[in-house]
Amino acid sequence: MYSQEDINSAVAAGALSAEAADALRTHVAASRDAVPADAEHFRLITGFNDIFVSIGVVIMLLAVGAIGQAIAGAIYPAPYYDGTDWDPNWYADTRAQLDLAQGISTALAAAFVAATAWLLAEFFTLKRRMALPSILLLLAFAIGVMVTQAGVIMSFFNGGSTTSETIGVILLAVAALVTAGASWLHWKRFMVPITVAAMTAAVAGTAVLLLVAAIGPNSDNLETVVLSVVFIVGLVIFAFAMRWDMSDTARSTRRSDVAFWLHLLAAPMIAHPVFALIGVTDGDNIGLGAAFAVIAVYVVFGLVALAVDRRALLVSALAYVLIALTFLFREFGAVELNFALTALVIGSALLTLSALWTPIRAAVVGSLPGDMRTRLPATA
Repeated sequence: MYSQEDINSAVAAGALSAEAADALRTHVAASRDAVPADAEHFRLITGFNDIFVSIGVVIMLLAVGAIGQAIAGAIYPAPYYDGTDWDPNWYADTRAQLDLAQGISTALAAAFVAATAWLLAEFFTLKRRMALPSILLLLAFAIGVMVTQAGVIMSFFNGGSTTSETIGVILLAVAALVTAGASWLHWKRFMVPITVAAMTAAVAGTAVLLLVAAIGPNSDNLETVVLSVVFIVGLVIFAFAMRWDMSDTARSTRRSDVAFWLHLLAAPMIAHPVFALIGVTDGDNIGLGAAFAVIAVYVVFGLVALAVDRRALLVSALAYVLIALTFLFREFGAVELNFALTALVIGSALLTLSALWTPIRAAVVGSLPGDMRTRLPATA
C-alpha cells in the first residue's frame, strides 16, 4: 500500500512521471467508487440537494392542492348543518349535494397537483435531471390525473344499486386507461424510468377493473377471481421487466432503471396472491402446513431473485415470512420470544444472503442452461 506522500516522492525523484501518478490516482478513485456488478444500482439521490428540492416539491404540491380545494369550495360550497332545528333526513336530502361538492373539491385539488407537477418537471427533471424530485413529480402527476377523474366520477355515481356501481367501475377503468396515456406522454417528454412502471400499473388497473365490472362488484367469488388475475398480471409484468433487463445485461443504461421499477411493481402482485391462497392473510393461526409452505415459496422466490439479480421478490414476501416464522416459534413453545427469534432469523438470513450474494448467485446462474445464462446479468 502506497500513500500519497510515497507517490509524490516518487514523482519528485523521477521514478514516476506526473502523468502516470495522476492516472494511478484516477484509477484507484474509480475502482473504489465503482458500484459492484450485483449491487442492483439505480439512481435515487444524486446529492443532498435532491432531498432539499424534494421537500420543497412536497410542500408546493400540498399547497396547490389546498388552494384547489379552497377554489372548489368557493365555486360549489358543501351543504352545512348548523346544528339547529334537527332534521333526521338532512343527510339523506343533501347527500347528492355533498357528493358533488366533495367530488369537485377532490378533482380540482388533484388537477392542480398534476398540472403543477408537470410544470415543475420541466425544470427539475428536463433541465436539472434530479432523480428523487423527478420520481416524486411523476408519481404526483400520475396520481393527480387518476384522482382528478375519480373525483368527477364520485360526484355523479354514489352507488345505491348494482347497475350504478358497475357503471362507476367501468368509468374508473376508463380513468385508469387515460392515466396510462398521460403517463406515456410524460415518458415521451421527460423519460423518467419509473414512468414505465406507472404506465404499466395503470394498464393493469384497467384490466382488473374491467374484470370486476364484468363479474359484478358484489359477486361472491370476487376476491378469488381478482387475486388470480392480479397474479397473472404480475407474471406478465415480471416478464415485461425481464425484457427490459435482458436488453441491458450490463445494467449501464436507463433501461436497467426501468426494469428495476417494473420488478418492484410485479413483486407484490405475484407474492400477495400466492400467500393469500396459502392462507397467510386469514389470521394468526395459519397452521403448520401453511407456515412451512410459506417458507418453501420464499426459498423459490429467493432462487428466482438470485437468478435475475433482483431483490424485489424477497422484500415483497418478507411480511408473510415473518408471520409464518412467528407462528412456528409460538407453536414450538417460544411464546415470549417468538417475535424476537423471528426477527433474529430473518435479519441474519438477509444479511448473510447479502454478504454472500455474489458466490451464491454464481452457483445458481451456473446451474442454468447456457442460453438462459447469456440473457441474465453477468455474475461478478
